[in-house]
Amino acid sequence: MRPRRIPHGFVPHYLMIALAVAGAGWSPAAAAPARDNKSIARSGPAARGDAIALAIQDKVGGSLKRFYAERRFRPLWASGGKIGRPADTLIGFLRSAGLDRLKPSSYDIDDLRETIAAARGGDPRAVARAELALSATFARYVRDQRGSGVRMIYADRALKPKPPKPETVLRAAAFPKSLDDYVTGMGWMSPHYVRLRQLMARAEKAGTSKETMKRLELNLDRARLLPGPWTRHVVVDASSGRLWYYQGGEQVGTMRVVVGAEETQTPMLVGNLQWAILNPYWNVPTYLARQSIAPKVLSGHSLASQRIEALSDWSASARPLSAASIDWAAVASGKREIRLRELPGGANSMGRVKFLFPNKEGIYLHDTPNRDLLEKDDRHFSNGCIRLENAAELGRWLLQKPIRAGSTRPEQAVPLPVQVPVYLTYLTATATERGVAFRRDIYGRDG
Repeated sequence: MRPRRIPHGFVPHYLMIALAVAGAGWSPAAAAPARDNKSIARSGPAARGDAIALAIQDKVGGSLKRFYAERRFRPLWASGGKIGRPADTLIGFLRSAGLDRLKPSSYDIDDLRETIAAARGGDPRAVARAELALSATFARYVRDQRGSGVRMIYADRALKPKPPKPETVLRAAAFPKSLDDYVTGMGWMSPHYVRLRQLMARAEKAGTSKETMKRLELNLDRARLLPGPWTRHVVVDASSGRLWYYQGGEQVGTMRVVVGAEETQTPMLVGNLQWAILNPYWNVPTYLARQSIAPKVLSGHSLASQRIEALSDWSASARPLSAASIDWAAVASGKREIRLRELPGGANSMGRVKFLFPNKEGIYLHDTPNRDLLEKDDRHFSNGCIRLENAAELGRWLLQKPIRAGSTRPEQAVPLPVQVPVYLTYLTATATERGVAFRRDIYGRDG
């Protein structure tokens, strides 16, 4: 009787169990006979992918191991068994890392290129070496880009950026459908950062002055603190008077906004939007009560005609005060302070809705009935808060449904289904046909 022929590369089930019980450390990679590159190439992309995964598993260590173990050691940079175009794009960014205020020499670019070149033939071990070298270098480059010395107020300390871990950087890169698009678009950085980096390249090529380059670098450092478009978030630029919001790798919307005047600046501030307040009151700032409301009352315009009420204090349990009981001359002269608030309604300075994120500066985003200011090129008129061109549109995106008040009841608090980070920044640099220009530094922060 002829012995049964065992297929090439096959290990019987009983032998697998025996080897395991005996502690022989059996694995499919050890049991399978060695194959040369030509054999792997003939066996198709699936087999090449398996061989690369086994090679990655054998070589990976340190901080990268967790990321690759999560994806069963499948490669990120290799597609179809070969290192793809994103690797060349990354090399290009590393060569121009001076635009990021980083040193290209710190990334061993020539060694990385040689490692990638050695992998072009498709040898799984060479591909694995290039794969891991690319991931390690990419993670370090992203971490380095994130460093910024710009002062920002973090109303929520959890939003203060920390140096990202390699596995965090790589997980973010693995999420989009196209790694090529993600790397080409520098998708881990804010679109504002990418735009300013391109301006830096133009300015450098044109031989721009050192003063202009330093100002550009300051703008770039502010933009480093902004998330990439894959993070769901809102950005308000107090220089241009504009707002953007992002999710899923794209800019979802943009609108004009009115921001703080020179005397009442909108701060550089980060927090989490948490509430929509429908039919809001407007608490009149003390200086406006003194400079505007009190003189009107003294000239014969009643509080009721201005749709304003006076309260005993600034607490939640404040009681209404009769306008006749207030010494308005003392208020107008600054000898007495009084809490005033405008009643809800279409003419209320807050409009129909305001969006709150807890912060000590008293800043929030809100609707406005004063549409004329939104049409101006320079929109620095507020007391620091942000007046929205289209509050209903932003509210629909934040609440994931249209904004509707169930009644005329004041101050209806509606929690957002998901807290959304909002970043208030100040980016004065802009592009023109002639090259680089700067908007007027109304807050004096570029000096």
